[in-house]
Amino acid sequence: MSESANVRIRSAGENDAPALLAIYAPYVERTAVSFETAVPSVEEFAARIRKSVAQWAWLVAERDGRCLGYAYGSTHRERAAYRWSVETSAYVDASIQRRGVGKALYFALIDALIARGYCNAFAGMTVPNDASMALHRSVGFEPIGVFRRVGFKFGAWHDVAWAQRRLSEAPPA
Repeated sequence: MSESANVRIRSAGENDAPALLAIYAPYVERTAVSFETAVPSVEEFAARIRKSVAQWAWLVAERDGRCLGYAYGSTHRERAAYRWSVETSAYVDASIQRRGVGKALYFALIDALIARGYCNAFAGMTVPNDASMALHRSVGFEPIGVFRRVGFKFGAWHDVAWAQRRLSEAPPA
């Protein structure tokens, strides 16, 4: 059942950090989906939100005041020629996964990034992760390659599959 119809998507604020960190922490603590090995502090997470909102976008999906997930843009690479490309990520609370919330977040994020002039979006997914691969395909990302043995977590090497979506043909004039 799609539950995205009764979900509100809005820009995140620093005050969302505790709720969003509660969604993210299990990914850090129990999976290789995130390559972080320690859950960041609420203050660090709030700083990440602040930076993303200022430069790219960080969106929250909520229903009845409860945060269900989030999606955001971040630096693809530091050098100036990369400035029109963005890396994207999305995390959805385990209790609401596969119900359309991630897809709704991603479409809203893509619109926000296009409005800011970005031309290319990239997403890295630890493999295997069929749900994330399906989500990215459903919003127009295409596979472009795999970084083999790029992350070491929980005593094992992990590959990361990369996907790309073109947002616009050229940067703003």
